[in-house]
Amino acid sequence: MKGTRRDVLSQLESWLNGENDKHVYWLNGLAGTGKSTIAQTFAETSFADGKLGASFFCSRDFDDRSNLRKIFPTLAFQLAHRYPRFREELLPVLTASPDVGRESPCSQMEKLIVGPLKTIRTPILIIIDALDECKDEEPASAILSILSRYVDHIPHVKFFITGRPEPRIRSGFRLQALRPITEVFKLHDVERPLVDVDIKLFLRTRLIETAKNRSHCNVTEGWPLSSDIDILCEKAAGLFIYASTVIKFVASRHHQPPKRLATLISLPQNTAREGESGIDSLYTEILRHAYHDVGQDCQKPGDQEVYCHFRSVVGAVLLAFNPLSMESLSDLLDDFDTPFDISTALGSLHSLLLVPEGIEDSICAFHKSFPDFLMDPSRCQDTQFFVDPPVHHTEMLLSCLHLMEERLKRNICNLDNCTVLSDVDDLATCRKEHIGDALEYACQFWTNTL
Repeated sequence: MKGTRRDVLSQLESWLNGENDKHVYWLNGLAGTGKSTIAQTFAETSFADGKLGASFFCSRDFDDRSNLRKIFPTLAFQLAHRYPRFREELLPVLTASPDVGRESPCSQMEKLIVGPLKTIRTPILIIIDALDECKDEEPASAILSILSRYVDHIPHVKFFITGRPEPRIRSGFRLQALRPITEVFKLHDVERPLVDVDIKLFLRTRLIETAKNRSHCNVTEGWPLSSDIDILCEKAAGLFIYASTVIKFVASRHHQPPKRLATLISLPQNTAREGESGIDSLYTEILRHAYHDVGQDCQKPGDQEVYCHFRSVVGAVLLAFNPLSMESLSDLLDDFDTPFDISTALGSLHSLLLVPEGIEDSICAFHKSFPDFLMDPSRCQDTQFFVDPPVHHTEMLLSCLHLMEERLKRNICNLDNCTVLSDVDDLATCRKEHIGDALEYACQFWTNTL
C-alpha cells in the first residue's frame, strides 16, 4: 500500500545503490510480518529502475515453486530475456547440456548463472523470496551453500533473499564464505511505533473504503473510530497478516461492517506473540462466528455432518501437494458431488482462504499461519475445527486410489495407435477432457500421502 514501509524500502534502495561489499541481503522475518509483500514492491521498483535482473518467488503451495531445481533455470531464462549478451553466452551452454534442468542445483548455478554472468558488468539484482518454503533436506540451505561458493565470481550481482529464520536458513547464512558479505535485516525487530503507523494507515484506509463500497449498510460518519483503530493495531502486535485478516473479516458481503468490527474489538487483549496470540484468537473467532448457527456439541446428525465437511474440505485444501480447485476437489472427495458442494463448505471461510470465483481456479490458504493454527491441537482447541494431518492424509490417499481405480484405463485419451504427442491437436484440451486435474493429481501425488 502506498505510503507504508517507507523506512524498510529506503534501506533496501540504499543497499542496492550503495558501493559496499555486502552482495547479499537477507530480509528475515516471522510469519505475517510482510516479507513477501516487501519483496514484491522491491521487485517492482527495481524493475522500473532497470536494475532487476530476475526473481523467483518460492511457495510451498506449488510444486514447481518449491522445487530447488527450478530456481536457477527460471532465473537464467529471465536474465536471458533481459540481457542480450547473457543470452548469447547461455545458448551454447544449453546446446552442450540440453538436460541441465535435471542436473544438480550446484551444476545449474555454475553453468546457467555464473558462466554467462561473467561476461556482463552491468549491476544486476536477483531476488529470491520465501526461500524457507522450498523443499530442502540439507541441514544448511542448499541454495545458500551454492551461493556461498559462487557469489564472489560475480561481484557485480546482488542477491536479495527473504525467508523465515528457520534452522537451515540460519545455518546457511552462517557459512564462512557468506556471513561477511551478507546484510541481515530482521523485519520483526523494526521498532513497533514505525510498524504501527503503517498498520493504522492500512486499517483506516481499507475500512473507509469498505464503508464507501457498502452504501446500503448503516455506517455512521466518522467510522471507524480512532480508538477502534488503536485497539486493532495493538492486537496486531506488528503482524500485517492480522491487519489483512481483519479487513477480510469486516468486509464480508453478508454482514454489517460495524457489527463485524465490534466483534473483533471485544476480543481479549492477548496479542503479544506471533501465531499463538492475536492471530489465533482472530482465527478462532472467525471460525466460531462462521458456524455460530451450528451446534457445538454435534448432538444433531446434521451438525456433525457440517463439521465433517469442514474438516474434509479444509484438510484437503491445506494438505494438498499442489493447490486444487473446487472442480478438482469435488472429483476427488467422495462426499462432494459438485463444485457447488465445495463452494458451500467454504462459503464462510473467504477471510481465511483464497477462494476464487471460478470453479477451475485453485484454492489455498492466504497465509501459512492459518494451516499452522488448524493443525496444532494446542492452538486450535476447538476439536470441531482441528485438522489432524494423519487422518486427512489417509482420506486423501483413499480418495486418490478410488479415483484411479474408477477412471484409469488403457489409452485414456482415445488416441490412434503409435500417436506422437506432438502430433495431437490441442493436447492441453485433450488432456483436460479425458484425464482432468483431479485424476492427474491423484496419479502424481497419491504416494506422497503414505
